[in-house]
Amino acid sequence: MSFTPELIAELEILALFNLANTQEGLKVHQIASPKAVAAAQRLHDKGLITQTDGGYLTSLGLDAAEHAQSLLTILAVEEPA
Repeated sequence: MSFTPELIAELEILALFNLANTQEGLKVHQIASPKAVAAAQRLHDKGLITQTDGGYLTSLGLDAAEHAQSLLTILAVEEPA
């Protein structure tokens, strides 16, 4: 399996959630990029978020967002020269 543009768009949405406050949701407005709107719909279809335009993370979505944000943190660390 490889990272498709669709999966990357979904990861980008998951990275926007504030993991420090699970009561804080996310709204993907219809004026957002079509890529973001479609990614939010797919995340909802997969049971990761509560609404087609964002909402809150489900239990599975919280796990996915934690992993996605951890991966970003790991990959963003620059190795010493």
